[in-house]
Amino acid sequence: MHIVTQGLVLRETNYKEADKILTVLTREGGKRTVKARGCRRRNSPLAASAQLLVWSDMTLFEYRDYIFLNEAEALELFWGVRRDVEKLALCSYFAEVAEAVAEEGRPDQALLSLLLNSIYALDRLNKPPVLVKAAFELRLLCVAGYEPLLDACALCGEEAPAQPRLDLGEGVLCCAACGEGEGASRPLDAVSLAAMRHVVYGDPKRLFSFSMNGESMALMARACEDFLLTQLDRGFRTLDFYKQLDMG
Repeated sequence: MHIVTQGLVLRETNYKEADKILTVLTREGGKRTVKARGCRRRNSPLAASAQLLVWSDMTLFEYRDYIFLNEAEALELFWGVRRDVEKLALCSYFAEVAEAVAEEGRPDQALLSLLLNSIYALDRLNKPPVLVKAAFELRLLCVAGYEPLLDACALCGEEAPAQPRLDLGEGVLCCAACGEGEGASRPLDAVSLAAMRHVVYGDPKRLFSFSMNGESMALMARACEDFLLTQLDRGFRTLDFYKQLDMG
């Protein structure tokens, strides 16, 4: 059976002498494991599309328990990302996280749109990587079913809590007094809380339409990363590499 779709490569693994095994997030079929036969040969028409973070028109062929890449035309290679090692590392992290939460064969348009928009924000809009990373992490958790409750303190109901904190395990907002003695949490301020509410409750099409800097951005960045790692209960090698670059 032939399947005509569009897809973004989340992972590529060399296989045999000239093939690759690809993990592709497709528009109609969600995450798919695809064999690209001969794509590593010189002048292969599949070569461009069988690369990490390439968005392509694809014709897949499903036979028994396998899916093969028959034809492909690269639509977007995101050269603005590929020319910047920090942006490339960050987008590779986005891809690894998306692969971790996506389900094989289950369409997920919200996840695909978030991933493409995040890459585009770095590639064309030149949004600050720290802002895109924090917004991606928080919005991805919402898409994956881990949306935090940020409208008010979960215990006292205060909508503008003094010294707000995000409870990493419960995914709720709490004020300093109510959160004292509870599980692991991260501090926020009024600006970072407002930005996180924008990401969680705002229009996904305007996900990156805010600006921050300084301490507020640092607070949001730390809270979003730690919240994602806590909720997914795992680490990511691409995140470790990105942070090494950032420290360098």
